[in-house]
Amino acid sequence: MTRYAIAGLSNRGVASFVRPILGSLGGADTALGYGENTENYSEHADVVAVVDPDEARVTAFNESLLPPGHVPLAWYAPDDFDRMVDEARPDVVVVASPDHTHAAYVLAALRRDVDVIVEKPMVTTAADAAAVLAAEQASKATVRVTHNLRYTLRHRTIKRLILDGAIGRPTHVSLDYHVDIRHGASFFLRWNRRRELSGGLSVHKSTHHLDLVSWWLDDVPERVFAVGGRHYYGPDSPHRPRDENGRPLTGAALRDNDPYYQAQLGSNTFPDGAAADRVGLFGLSYGHQYPAGQDMYLYDDEIDVEDTYNALVAYRGGIALSYTIDFSSPWEGYRVAINGTHGQIETLHSRLPGGGALPGSDDITYRPLFGEAQTIEVATVAGGHEGADPMLRHDLFAGPSRESLELALPADSADGARAVATGEAIWRSIATRDIVDVDALLTPPA
Repeated sequence: MTRYAIAGLSNRGVASFVRPILGSLGGADTALGYGENTENYSEHADVVAVVDPDEARVTAFNESLLPPGHVPLAWYAPDDFDRMVDEARPDVVVVASPDHTHAAYVLAALRRDVDVIVEKPMVTTAADAAAVLAAEQASKATVRVTHNLRYTLRHRTIKRLILDGAIGRPTHVSLDYHVDIRHGASFFLRWNRRRELSGGLSVHKSTHHLDLVSWWLDDVPERVFAVGGRHYYGPDSPHRPRDENGRPLTGAALRDNDPYYQAQLGSNTFPDGAAADRVGLFGLSYGHQYPAGQDMYLYDDEIDVEDTYNALVAYRGGIALSYTIDFSSPWEGYRVAINGTHGQIETLHSRLPGGGALPGSDDITYRPLFGEAQTIEVATVAGGHEGADPMLRHDLFAGPSRESLELALPADSADGARAVATGEAIWRSIATRDIVDVDALLTPPA
């Protein structure tokens, strides 16, 4: 049986890792994409420790969510990581903490020759990514990154079409991604809104998409040019409510007049204020991270990350990616077209804030260069993030399936590093108005 330590008892840590490992069935939040948990890996694995700065949260988990008969999970503060390894003897550390803490946990585990599973993004900077790659080379342990978008059935179907030569040699990808007014705004009510904590949303969020395209193409990003900025959130937002004299509203008056807040009423997306500690999935408090009295809102001065990105990415093999993403859209999802020497693959995946989809969503259209277009229907798959998460967890906790090996679904540290470096190249290009070399960001200074 494999012994796991969890670094970060976050929503993701609880829903995607701890409960499935322990065999705690059901109860996940579909609004966040986790789906209903029906997996039980307790015959393969066990959780032997939690490393987290919030001891009260770990205690609450032990008291309310631990399966009957399981010993309480041992709690360790982040500074006690080495003592945790000595006492709990984990075989693998799962890192599901805030992004800026990933590097410290990954490097600490590698120093002790303990394998790592780390949530995306692997780290928040290309410099930390380079440090992880070097540390892994010097360690007996390995790093796996949970790039779950590869596992979605629609994306696997597209990968097979490319591998089968349906469009010949890929030449250009256009990926237009939108994050809706509820989901997008929520990033600016959490630590994600500060670059030092998230790497910016071109790292925290876009690494999903950048890794997906690199995997589809089996190619390596080389150069990036991008434009973008902050158009929806922060103190200069055109949506910021003001009084008749032009002064920004605050408190209840702000929420009563804020279109973002009013659009999410009834969805439990936004906290109502800071009268109490913020609460996450399963009723677990985030009192350490978001304590009462510490209000955060969409128009705060500390917001320093972009909410709109437009990038051109050049790949080593000569392919180009046109990539856009915004975090304040009327709908959530993407349009993608993959063009090749012999045809095109196109799909639209969408959902409206109320749950519906745009017309024509979810099927794949294959257009050969000479011939009739074909529609490929994609089945709906149960489980978190459209069935991707259960398949990913099977690979992690029970071993990769034949399909996973055939399609190279598992992502390693090199995949994680390239996605992070490309995301960093996007925001750096916006800041400098220059073309940014991805490999140069991953090359430590001499």
